[in-house]
Amino acid sequence: MKSLKGKSKGRFLNNSEKAESCVPPQNISRRNFFKKMGAGLATYVVMTDVLASQVFSPYSPLKDEDQLASWIHLNPSGNVTVFTGKVEVGQNIRTSLSQVVAEELSISIDHIDLIMGDTHLTPYDRGTYGSLTTPQMAPILRKAAANLREMLLHQAKEKWKLGEVNLQLEKGFVHHPSNGGKLSYGDLAKGKKWMKKMDEEVPTVAPEAWKVAGTSVRKVNGRDFITGTHRYVSDMSLPGMVYGKILRPPYKGAKLKRVNTGNLAGMAGVKIVQEDDFIGVTARDSRTASVALAMIEADWETTPQPSGKDLFSHLVNTGEDQTVVGNALESEYLSSDKQLGQEFQVQYIAHVPLEPRAGLAQWTGDELQVWTGTQRPFGVQEELQRTFDLPKEKIRVYMPDTGSGYGGKHTGEAGIEAARLAKAVKKPVKVTWTREEEFKWAYFRPAGVIRVKASTRNGQLSAWDFHNFNSGGAGIETPYEVKEKNHQYHRSDSPLRQGSYRALASTANVFAIEAQINDLASTNQIDPLKFRLNHLKNERLSKLTEITADAFGWVKRNKTTNNGFGMACGAVKGGFVATFAEVKVDPDTRELEILRVTAGFECGAILNPRHLKSQVVGCILQGLGGALFEAVEFENGDIKNASLSSYRVPRFKDTPKMEVVLVDRKDLPSSGAGEAPIIGIAPALRNAIFDATGVKINQLPMLPNGIVPK
Repeated sequence: MKSLKGKSKGRFLNNSEKAESCVPPQNISRRNFFKKMGAGLATYVVMTDVLASQVFSPYSPLKDEDQLASWIHLNPSGNVTVFTGKVEVGQNIRTSLSQVVAEELSISIDHIDLIMGDTHLTPYDRGTYGSLTTPQMAPILRKAAANLREMLLHQAKEKWKLGEVNLQLEKGFVHHPSNGGKLSYGDLAKGKKWMKKMDEEVPTVAPEAWKVAGTSVRKVNGRDFITGTHRYVSDMSLPGMVYGKILRPPYKGAKLKRVNTGNLAGMAGVKIVQEDDFIGVTARDSRTASVALAMIEADWETTPQPSGKDLFSHLVNTGEDQTVVGNALESEYLSSDKQLGQEFQVQYIAHVPLEPRAGLAQWTGDELQVWTGTQRPFGVQEELQRTFDLPKEKIRVYMPDTGSGYGGKHTGEAGIEAARLAKAVKKPVKVTWTREEEFKWAYFRPAGVIRVKASTRNGQLSAWDFHNFNSGGAGIETPYEVKEKNHQYHRSDSPLRQGSYRALASTANVFAIEAQINDLASTNQIDPLKFRLNHLKNERLSKLTEITADAFGWVKRNKTTNNGFGMACGAVKGGFVATFAEVKVDPDTRELEILRVTAGFECGAILNPRHLKSQVVGCILQGLGGALFEAVEFENGDIKNASLSSYRVPRFKDTPKMEVVLVDRKDLPSSGAGEAPIIGIAPALRNAIFDATGVKINQLPMLPNGIVPK
């Protein structure tokens, strides 16, 4: 392995030496890592607050002194290395986390290397999901950097024999208060190996005084992604590596009855691996592996599976815990002057990550190394532990910065498959899923049925009864004040594999909530904005909604025959969202044109305005797909539109004119932003279509054939 010192930032993470050949680092312990970094000042911290219980597990390296687990290290050159189990999947946390560290140490982020998602070097982490990185990890790294800063200041005072004086830090130097002298961080670190417990009360820089955090710092390693220098797992190679392919059932529920691999006899370099129902092949190149896989003859036993045409009745009929609504709620609903009951239907949708799953595995004796794109490297390590019955310390998972996940890469299938093949053929193996495999064998955002009954009395919400079948409980509770309310999530039997998706079930639940609220406002002939503000008691959400409405020009909107205006708001995962849209529906063709969208977002103190705006825009663009046309088509377990030519995702022509309004609350802690902004676009468009045409569309996607119904 080459030295970690060099011009390329994150070399240890990206593991790239040449464009054509990427040789990942060999096994290196925490102690040996620090030896390579050079003797320096390291802080080893033990968290004692609530964050510790959320981040660490009984297997945390911090509980094993021999692994020398820590958050931060300062080497003699003055560069800082920071460690986190969180991973980069396009949400740009590599930059924002570097910013909070740079802020506390008064250095440029160019002097920070962030080691992420390496199970041998970073503290245990449950995974990168739920918009938890900023609220959980940023405070920890901020405190770690502040502790290091205080240690440097203490060391400088001792060196200069100073008493209690204020010293200034700037660009990696501590400045003498009177004689113009200065000491570099590297000089102060030389020869020091201090062990220090985290001081939870260490002073940190107030948001009002931020100089690095809170600014639009450019994306760390951004040039590598633009120029193609960054190495994804599918780009990596190891000496002697072969390529693997896996025999998969034609569709969900199929069981292997008979297999014949005789046709592969004599194929040069091809090896067959069969362990019970796990069958794979390896070859010297991926094309040969694909040809060999296609030559395997397999017969499958099938069992009937629910199909798409029966989806929603199936979800309701298999729904659990269908308890009876309380008498008080039912009485309030029936006695109110206006009642509205509606059903909403939500289809499965696919994550469609730009980078399909890929895994690279290598065995050295009984030790295993796996490189894979995942949101949960420690989770993959645990999956490998169960698969091979190995101690965790013998399994190392690396997570290079990966091409998107959207909640769809919590599992480690490709890495496990590569490891199984590598163990059998005794060579490094790479497995890269095809786009079709990604569509068919990854999990989907859950489908669901939502039934809502609500009523008003004298224009005020009086009863609210909300039931979600299958899609989930995230965002299920209405943010509006109502006299009698009930909300329930009912687990159902899912015909397809399902799992996490950006914002989880909030996309479905907020769609139903905001459609129902909008229709109640219409029934009472009250302006939708006014109706919402009359029932919102959350100051952050109501204030954001008013600010965004002003930016959109809601009060001054110009209603014409074929255009319509809609809005939606909500709060999930610490983020507050308000989305406004103007649409036009062609009276003859019934085609929809989205004229403009204004989205407001508030997530506390903003760490990087430019990248926060990118997150909001990205959420809206992805949300357009699920709102208008994305849906998984399936019959008897078989996915019928398992390609980008048949599964419709947003295109450039679908992109509307967008304005993003960011509200910076420096008086509040920073929250995550990778998920919440997606929840507003579907209901805002639905309500705008209703305003334009009078048609209520209560299913997602709303326009699977591209036409607004009459």
